[in-house]
Amino acid sequence: MNESLIKPYWALRVGLGASAFLAGLDKFFNILAHWDMYLGPLAGSLIPVDPALLMRVFGVVEMAVGATILFGATRAGAWVAAAWLLVIAANLVTTGSFYDVAVRDVNMAIAAIVLARLDALRVPVREPLALRASARAA
Repeated sequence: MNESLIKPYWALRVGLGASAFLAGLDKFFNILAHWDMYLGPLAGSLIPVDPALLMRVFGVVEMAVGATILFGATRAGAWVAAAWLLVIAANLVTTGSFYDVAVRDVNMAIAAIVLARLDALRVPVREPLALRASARAA
């Protein structure tokens, strides 16, 4: 990876990983927001579970994604975060309000995609040993 990309990489990794983890954790405490109000009518009708319970399940997913970005498979976690944020943005649009939050989540999804691409530059995917051996033989 180009030396000038290391600081932006770490800023995205720590920022996205920590915010996903903390937002997930807050689904249990509702300090940052009352998360139930962000559940769109479509999602509420498709998933027949108490909204508070559903938000806690989502919180566990968000904490896992955040921890994965921070401490594990950053690239995979970033792709999952990007998809998750786009789904959240679509859900918010169905509420008929919270468009500002939906736009923010789309921008965070773009940042997650950038993190995944930067991680690919930092640690390229290695070919399986069998493929490397066959490439050398050819």
